[in-house]
Amino acid sequence: MKSNILPASTPRIPFPGLSMVKRIFALTLGLLVNTTFVHGQRTDSGADADRQNFQMLLQKVEQLEARNAQLEARVAQLEGANYGKTRVSSSPSPTSPGMSSANKTEPRDEQVETSETEASETLLKIRGYGDFTLHGDNQKGDKTSFSLGELNLFITSNISEKFKFLTELVFEADQTNVFKAEPERVLLQYSYSDYLKLSAGRYHTAIGYYNTAYHHSTWFQTTTGRPYLFQFEDDGGILPVHNVGVSASGQIPSGPLGLHYVVEVGNGRASRSPQDEPVQNVVDEGTHKAVNLALFARPEAIPDLQVGFSAYHDVLTPFGLPNTGQTILDAYAVLVRPRFEWLNEALVIRDTPLGGRLFQTPGFYTQISERFGSYRPYFRYQYVNAPNNEPVFQNSYGIVVGRRQGPSVGLRYDASESVAVKLQYDYTSFRQQQAISSLALQVGFTF
Repeated sequence: MKSNILPASTPRIPFPGLSMVKRIFALTLGLLVNTTFVHGQRTDSGADADRQNFQMLLQKVEQLEARNAQLEARVAQLEGANYGKTRVSSSPSPTSPGMSSANKTEPRDEQVETSETEASETLLKIRGYGDFTLHGDNQKGDKTSFSLGELNLFITSNISEKFKFLTELVFEADQTNVFKAEPERVLLQYSYSDYLKLSAGRYHTAIGYYNTAYHHSTWFQTTTGRPYLFQFEDDGGILPVHNVGVSASGQIPSGPLGLHYVVEVGNGRASRSPQDEPVQNVVDEGTHKAVNLALFARPEAIPDLQVGFSAYHDVLTPFGLPNTGQTILDAYAVLVRPRFEWLNEALVIRDTPLGGRLFQTPGFYTQISERFGSYRPYFRYQYVNAPNNEPVFQNSYGIVVGRRQGPSVGLRYDASESVAVKLQYDYTSFRQQQAISSLALQVGFTF
C-alpha cells in the first residue's frame, strides 16, 4: 500500500506565485496583438478570437491558483504530521585527542555536546571507541595474550534547551572471556546557568582530576591504561570510581581565578563482600550516603593550568567488622596543552573502624609527555603504600594492595585522526613480592 506520508527529512518545495504567471501571459498576448496591428494583418473577427483565447487563458490560470492552494495546504498538513520526530546521527569526526587531552571531543566535567535543534526535536548522537592490545609480563603463571578492550558507545541527546542526557554503554570481556554489557555512566542533566548544573544518575565520582578527565576509552588517554590509583573497581581499583546519586556543579564568581565547584551525594561503594557488585546501582547497603566536595581553579594568568582539591567521606559496613568511616583527600596540579602535558596528583585514603585505629594509604602519580609531530613519548611514575593489615581492602574488596611503585615509559603514535598506536613498558616493585616487568602494544580507535 502506498503511503501518503512524506519522510520527515523531505524538503518543502515552494510553488511559484501564479499572479506572476498572469502578468507573463497578459504581457505576451499584448505583444502579439500589438505586433499584429502594427503590420495591419488583423481583422475584427481575429481580434474577437484573441479576446476569447485570452479569457480562456485567465480561467486556466485561476484553476491553477486553486490547485496550488490545495497542494500547499496538503504539504503543511504532512509537515505537521512529521514535526518533532527524533533524528539519529553520529557526531562529527574529532580532532585527534591523542595529540593532547586538551583536544578531546568528549566533554569534561559531565558536560554534554549541544547543537541547534528545532522546538520539540531531540538530536541523538552516538560516538564509538575501542582498543585492541597484545600484552605480556614475567609474572609466573601469566600468559602473553591478545585482548579485546572496552567497546564504548558514548551516547548523548539534547532533550531540550536545558535538559541533556548522556550514557556510556560499554561492552567488555572479563577474565573468564565472557562478554557483558554495562551502562558505566547514565546521567540526566539540567543546566540552570553557568553557576548551577544539576545531574542525577550514575557518574564518575569527582575525586581528583583523572577520574573526570578520562572516562571509559583508552583513546583519550596518552597511556595504555589508567594509573593504579584510578583503576576501575572491577579491575581491582581501590577507589569508589563510580557512584549513583545526584550532583551539583558550576562556576564560582571569582574573576581571573576561574573557580569551579562540584558537590555529590550518592550510595558509595559496596563493602560487605568482595563478591558484591561494587557499584550500588539499586540498593544501598547502609543508610549513610557518600558525600564528595571538589573545588578547582583555572587561572587566566596561566592558560591550561588546573589546580584542585577534593574531599570524599562515606561510612562502610563490612561483613564481620564494625562500621568503618572512610575519608579520601586528593590534591592535584595539571598543565595540559596541545603539545605538552604534565599531570601531578596525590591522595590519601583514611579508613577508621568504629572503636579501632586509623589505617592510612597514601599514593601519587606524575605523568609528563610532549608531542613531536605524530609521535608523543611519555613517562609516568606511580606509588601506593597500604598497610599489610588494612581491613577494608582485604576483607571488603578482596584486594591485597601493600606497597607498589614503579615507572612506565611509552610512545604514542597517531596513525590518523581516528587511530592511535601505543607501546608501553611498565616496571612495578612490591613490598613482599617479586617485581614485575610488562610490555603492551595497543591500538586505540574511534568511529
